[in-house]
Amino acid sequence: MSQSTVRPAGKSWREINQERKALKRHRNEEKIVKREKRLALEKETEMKCKEEAEREKKYAEISTISIAVPGSILENAQSAELRTYLAGQIARAACVFCVDEVIVYDDIGDKFDTKKSKLEDVDGVKVARKSCVQLARILQYLECPQYLRKHFFPLHKDLEFAGLLNPLDAPHHLRLSNDFKFREGITMNKKVKPGRGSQVNVGLHQDVSTDKLLNPGIRVTVRMLPISDGSKKIKGKIVSLTTPRAETGVYWGYTVRIANSLGQVFTQSLYKDGYDLTIGTSDKGTNIDDLPSKELRYNHALVVFGGLHGIEAALESDEQLQVDEAHLLFNHYVNVLPNQGSRTIRTEEAILVALSGLRTKLKANNEPMVFNESGIPCSSTFPVSKDDITNNSSQIDLSKFD
Repeated sequence: MSQSTVRPAGKSWREINQERKALKRHRNEEKIVKREKRLALEKETEMKCKEEAEREKKYAEISTISIAVPGSILENAQSAELRTYLAGQIARAACVFCVDEVIVYDDIGDKFDTKKSKLEDVDGVKVARKSCVQLARILQYLECPQYLRKHFFPLHKDLEFAGLLNPLDAPHHLRLSNDFKFREGITMNKKVKPGRGSQVNVGLHQDVSTDKLLNPGIRVTVRMLPISDGSKKIKGKIVSLTTPRAETGVYWGYTVRIANSLGQVFTQSLYKDGYDLTIGTSDKGTNIDDLPSKELRYNHALVVFGGLHGIEAALESDEQLQVDEAHLLFNHYVNVLPNQGSRTIRTEEAILVALSGLRTKLKANNEPMVFNESGIPCSSTFPVSKDDITNNSSQIDLSKFD
């Protein structure tokens, strides 16, 4: 007789069968509960992914301002130091007016034999006019937070005098002492356990463990997650570059793109539907004061500046554009400073004047919220409380001079 058919002492077969049925029913119930929990977790994860995708889509729709600047303006500077300082002035203007994209375009083309150089921008590695590459490289360097520059910018002649430039002091240039929910970082070449994300250096004493495994050496934006009690690890979530401004309203820097002609400024736009509002600047344009106040509505606005000989010269050098007059390229062609006292307005001056004048004319369809949180460097836009002033009055922050 087999072991399974032996009846336990003191129990009838009926009792034994009832116990077996109860045990089987209990196991089935446990399986059902586990399956329901798994399905609920999968549904919750799916909902979170869907909500995140919708949120990312919403963030991508935030209205942006782009400016296009000719690289040839550097060739008009008399020395390497002045070329660098000129680029620094443009970077400062872009940051002060919260510009989202700076396009450096070639307004001379191949009419003259000029040296070419390479640079990696948002579209990949580009070969372009040497002055365009230098301007773009300095713009990228200044926009990058200080603690990341050694990773992305090796020693280069274009950056020889970059240490003399005024810092942007942009909100995303966070210091060690700043406690903000987002930080810029670089993915590190460190081994991680299976199923874990990359370790990211975000300018703190300790790297952040993230949710995505990416190749090392990539610049990423990280959402800092709350530190759980008893945990020594800092955790974060990799998000898109537009998320910080969309969620908090804080300006998060600009991207840099190179265009080898005036036409590529329009045709190689990063935005799906291109620029829906284009503005050209020229002394031959209409008076900027004639533009109606808050009537220029836009999703993605583009303001184009000319070089030494204006936008008209850039149009002549572009063989692909089949347009006779420069003003036909734009929705509005404006003179940003009528009755000027000097015969010429330098491009770096025109950027400040134009963006200042257009502030009262532009109306964003999806304007970012006003920043009202804390945790970033203090400035006139981001006021500090009286308590903080009292507590920190004896401490001078020298990191702004980095």
